[in-house]
Amino acid sequence: MSREVWAGWLRLVLTPGVGNDTARRLLTAFGLPTAIWSQPPSAWETVTNARVARAMQTVPPSLEAALDRLMAWLAQPGHHLLTLGDAHYPAPLLQTADPPLMLYVQGRTEVLNHPKMLAIVGSRNPTPQGERNAQQFAQALAHSNVCVVSGLALGIDAAAHNGALDGGGLTVAVVGTGLDTVYPRRHEALAVRIAEHGAIVSEYPLGTPPLAANFPQRNRIISGLSQGTLVVEAAVRSGSLITARLATEQGREVFAIPGSIHAPQSRGCHA
Repeated sequence: MSREVWAGWLRLVLTPGVGNDTARRLLTAFGLPTAIWSQPPSAWETVTNARVARAMQTVPPSLEAALDRLMAWLAQPGHHLLTLGDAHYPAPLLQTADPPLMLYVQGRTEVLNHPKMLAIVGSRNPTPQGERNAQQFAQALAHSNVCVVSGLALGIDAAAHNGALDGGGLTVAVVGTGLDTVYPRRHEALAVRIAEHGAIVSEYPLGTPPLAANFPQRNRIISGLSQGTLVVEAAVRSGSLITARLATEQGREVFAIPGSIHAPQSRGCHA
């Protein structure tokens, strides 16, 4: 795509008040972002409201810098940006209630439409047995040509990614930062391996730090990409159970590995 087209997409994302739902309504009404931005404010107001239409009249001050950063990032091998309507956009996400407007991808875009995908999620502080379970399940799934989806977090996520890679399979990491940031930092080497044998995915613009609110939000992508979600270990109140709930709402299968009745890490699996 041209710089002008990418500018239109970024402006949608960066304009205050224009969330995913509003952006999708604008795209449905007017077509590509370049067509949206050529409309008069009165046309925007028919799709949104007066407050959002006023906000849309102002070009975000960060747009040019964000665009420069994006163009430099896209010039690197293996870097992609998929938008709604793109032929390579993951079809499973289109079946969900809130598909991301844009998906930054580092690695192989075709993996996102793999016919067999299973999410493995769980505690950042697992028991040794829980970590082994995640690794062994992921490795066995890889041997059956199932792509393992997780979130690159400490604990169960990392064990799942490593298990899939050790099994010679594919794995996808959905992260809550911009793709120019690896979080946690200790997973930089793992992230390189994932990008080589699968993909790292984010809906967040480059430069986005690891904000706490981003991680529950990205969980809908983890569950949405997958036919099912396996919870290995999880506390009663945890991001893993958020992912399981989202999977249920999306009509996906949910599985859990039981553990000790005395282990806090297993209480969510027993809930």
